[in-house]
Amino acid sequence: MHDIAFIRANPQAFDAALARRGAKPVADTIVALDAKKREATTRVQQAQSRRNDASKAIGQAMGQGDKEKAEALKAEVAEIKAGMPEWEAAAAEAGAELDDMLARLPNLPAEDVPEGADENDNVEIHQWGDRREFDFEPKEHADLGPALGMDFETGAKLSGARFTFLRGDIARLHRALAQFMLDKQTRENGYTECNPPVLVGDDAMYGTDKLPKFAEDSFRTTDDRWLVPTSEVPLTYSVAGEILPDLVEPIRMTAHTLCFRSEAGSAGRDTRGFIRQHQFEKVELVSICRPEDSEAEHERMTKCAEGILEALNLPYRRMLLCTGDMGFGARKTYDLEVWLPGQGAWREISSCSNTGDFQARRMNARYRPEGEKKTVFVHTLNGSGLAVGRTLVAVMENYQQADGSVTVPEALAPYMGGIAKLEPLS
Repeated sequence: MHDIAFIRANPQAFDAALARRGAKPVADTIVALDAKKREATTRVQQAQSRRNDASKAIGQAMGQGDKEKAEALKAEVAEIKAGMPEWEAAAAEAGAELDDMLARLPNLPAEDVPEGADENDNVEIHQWGDRREFDFEPKEHADLGPALGMDFETGAKLSGARFTFLRGDIARLHRALAQFMLDKQTRENGYTECNPPVLVGDDAMYGTDKLPKFAEDSFRTTDDRWLVPTSEVPLTYSVAGEILPDLVEPIRMTAHTLCFRSEAGSAGRDTRGFIRQHQFEKVELVSICRPEDSEAEHERMTKCAEGILEALNLPYRRMLLCTGDMGFGARKTYDLEVWLPGQGAWREISSCSNTGDFQARRMNARYRPEGEKKTVFVHTLNGSGLAVGRTLVAVMENYQQADGSVTVPEALAPYMGGIAKLEPLS
């Protein structure tokens, strides 16, 4: 959510920032709606105040035996009561329209975010690792997978397109990746492991900017709960409505959960293989911090995600997303893209975003600086540390052998029970 006081004071700057994201100017409309709401609210408050004063005066007039004055006051109170619903309705209508408009506007980009239309305008920050040279033609994971237990046909039989059934050692490797990621983020990087619900209500989805924008990309149950698109939602919303003590150190949380996305906005993309599934798993990273700490926390979080790729010796690059490719709630985003030799392409495996106070305003999450009476909205950050399925794909393609087997990365050895290689099942 946006700061209405900032828009009132800086309408041109607000529109200019939105323009960088390709949005039309709306500040004048917002300010007009805000003025209408404030005027109606003031009228209601004034009427309530006069009604209360008149009601007290009725009692005084009756006590003094001045029935004429009392009757006149009663008539005034009745007139006030009759007129109040109109102003109350006007205030509610303007407020609802204003809130709906603000809820549909994306976050303003940070000053150092490059302008651009789409992913072609993103900026590479750095690369890490050497791409493996193969003495055979490397395969895509979708071609390697079936012989290793990655069963697309059974997944489709059970649930339809974009579902996969994992069997045997490849299922264990998938689990090992998640355990390895959690251990690294908790033991080395200071994140607290959490196990949140994966069904949440409207408030949690709205507070973390998933509603109303992304309703079509999410799954909803018959009792009006939402399957989480990522555990960013429950982890971040866990501080909703709270006034936290002085955040000397950021609150850092991580969770490994199932995630669900309908992928309504990506029809036709990545229909083959394990890249874009309706059900997938992620190890999520979430930070809650003071505004002055969020830039440094963003860099730290991204490095924590990079550390997983480096430990697995998977070549990657960090990309700074441009204004046209950045997510709705982000003010700045780094994408980590891993090299997939089978595809001969870089593919996103983590997205780490600083949302500033955008989510905090929607869910009313604040902190009180030490020694201060006034509270301040926190800053929230989220990132993948990492997407488990996509990491499995990266391991398969980068560690594949000519005979169709896949070597297990050394870092995962403690989690694999002595399995050093995934062998074709037939």
